[in-house]
Amino acid sequence: MTARERLQAPLVSLLLLLVLLAAWHIAVSGGGSAQEMDPEYAKLMGQTATAGKSAMPGPIDVAKTIWGHLKDPFYVKGANDKGIGIQLAYSIGRVAIGFGLAVLFAIPIGFLIGMSPMMNRALNPFIQLMKPVSPLAWMPLALYTIKDSSISAIFVIFICSIWPMLINTAFGVASVRREWLNVARTLEVGPIRRAFTVILPAAAPTILTGMRISIGIAWLVIVAAEMLVGGTGIGYFVWNEWNNLSITNVITSILVIGVVGMVLDQILAQAQRLVTFPE
Repeated sequence: MTARERLQAPLVSLLLLLVLLAAWHIAVSGGGSAQEMDPEYAKLMGQTATAGKSAMPGPIDVAKTIWGHLKDPFYVKGANDKGIGIQLAYSIGRVAIGFGLAVLFAIPIGFLIGMSPMMNRALNPFIQLMKPVSPLAWMPLALYTIKDSSISAIFVIFICSIWPMLINTAFGVASVRREWLNVARTLEVGPIRRAFTVILPAAAPTILTGMRISIGIAWLVIVAAEMLVGGTGIGYFVWNEWNNLSITNVITSILVIGVVGMVLDQILAQAQRLVTFPE
């Protein structure tokens, strides 16, 4: 790939971004509605709400609000007034714990299913039964039994993260080339050593694909779960700002959620590239 070809995609992305921002700005500026400025935005920026401004904020308003959050992301002014950095840290922490527990559970079970056709047939009905259940359907049961909203959210992350990893791990293990396994048996390599030296390296790209899918679902679900249970987290922050009629902060939160989700996905994508080798 030439240097010119490598630059084409970023330039097209930048052009599309500029077009979208321009269209957004024109749509908001042309609204002409004489409504008050978002009171929360005015408070954040130290301004007075004035008439003659569209209720829907434009890109410049959102950029100013983002800068205001970046200047002081970790402030605490009360139980329901914490900086976006603190709220984001709570959400990332919950996702990390729930996702980590799912890794410890899903990958070993996936190996077992992939290496044993009998276990595959035995466990497949349970997997197919539980996999379609919406993660948020578990929230009422978790709240009733655990009686702690934060731990319940972690449990929901755990549940939703299991299935893509488990299924992709089982598929990757079952798809390892027979010739490699036959060579390992010829060399009298034991099952445990064979799993770590032959099967795991061969199945690693597929396993990480499942992990990428799981982390995307987990990040999506934690936002929805925090909207339901409240307390702390970026999902609660979005819902609280909506209750305060701060549309600017809602849009800011959406952008932050998207950026963090993209970063999490790219971390696992990079790990996947590191373990993928041409045959």
